[in-house]
Amino acid sequence: MSIRVVLADDHGTVRSGLKALLERAEGIEVVGEASDGAAAVVNVRALRPDVVLMDVRMPVVDGVAATREIVSEGTAAVLVLTTFDEDEVVLSAIRAGAAGFLLKTAEAAELVAAVRRVAAGEGVVAPEVTRRVFRELATASARNRPAEDGQTTAQLERLTVRERDVLTQLGAGASNSQLARELGISEATAKTHVSRVLAKLGVQSRTQAALVARDAGLMDST
Repeated sequence: MSIRVVLADDHGTVRSGLKALLERAEGIEVVGEASDGAAAVVNVRALRPDVVLMDVRMPVVDGVAATREIVSEGTAAVLVLTTFDEDEVVLSAIRAGAAGFLLKTAEAAELVAAVRRVAAGEGVVAPEVTRRVFRELATASARNRPAEDGQTTAQLERLTVRERDVLTQLGAGASNSQLARELGISEATAKTHVSRVLAKLGVQSRTQAALVARDAGLMDST
């Protein structure tokens, strides 16, 4: 079965290029396009794709607001396209529930792999974005630490020992296959653990879970 993708970008030439690139890959089908966030939400409701490739700077409704609505409705996973200097936008998209972030300068193979991973229920974040965003989050977290400590502790107390191990791996950006290999479990079991961790933490994406892990000091956030 093909991975169904909707493209959301206000530049027609960009959408055309992305469509051509993705449809050259086996098992990926672009089923719809949108030139703004409002149209993206409408198209996703109608088409029910697996993945939305979402630009963040769009008219009418921006990509972050569109991501928030799509994720809250559970109609698709969102892979955000960003540029290197948009850290605040990326932070907002993380909080909106985006499953992944990719730089617009990404190579074709990276883009195709990212779409496949997000469609499989995994997260993907460009390394450059990861370093800068988590550094910013660490700074913001330090400023808000007294208010956040109680909430983070309560979230972690809901997890079993194995689920804390899973959360640590999510914080390190592990895929399901990497998580399974690291913990000596099957991929199916890894997926089940990830779903339970997200539910217990009350978050919508692996990326949001990674923020909880880093905020709790489960790994180095630099």
